[in-house]
Amino acid sequence: MTELDRLLADNKAAARSHGAVDDARPARRLAVVTCMDARIDALGVLRLQLGDAHVIRNAGGRVTDDVLRSLAISSATFGVDTVVLIQHTGCGLEGTTDQELRERTGAPIEFHAIADHASALRRDVEQVAATPYLSGIASVHGLLLDLRTGVLEEVVSSTRG
Repeated sequence: MTELDRLLADNKAAARSHGAVDDARPARRLAVVTCMDARIDALGVLRLQLGDAHVIRNAGGRVTDDVLRSLAISSATFGVDTVVLIQHTGCGLEGTTDQELRERTGAPIEFHAIADHASALRRDVEQVAATPYLSGIASVHGLLLDLRTGVLEEVVSSTRG
C-alpha cells in the first residue's frame, strides 16, 4: 500500500464523521500563523475548534509575503481582527542562518532564519501591525510554544487604537 493509498483509506474513514462548517469566516475572528513542524497541533494548543480560526503554516511560523497575502484576505474578506504568531522551541530555523540554509538546500531564497525568538517575534509583530492594508487587524500577538510542556508564553503584542 502506498502512502497515497493509506491517506485515501484514512480519509474514507474520517469522512464518515465529518462535521461540516458552513461559514468560511472564522467564528473567533482569529488567524493563527505557526510553524509547519509536525509536532504542533495548531488547533489543540489553543483549544480551538474547526471553524474558529484561519491557520497559516510555514517553516518557522514567520511573517513572509505569502503570510501577508493570506492575512490581507483573512482580514478584508473574512473579518479577522486578531492575529496570533506562534513560534516554538526546538525549531529547525532556530540557531541557523539564511546563508547556511541556502547552502544546504541550494535554494537562493530568504528563509527567515531565527537567531532568537524574541527578536524574530518582535520583528514579525511589528511588520503585521505596520502593514497599511492590514488595518482591519486590531491586535497582533507573538507567542512562544514550549514543545516539552505545551505551554505558550506571550513575548510581544501590538494593538491598534
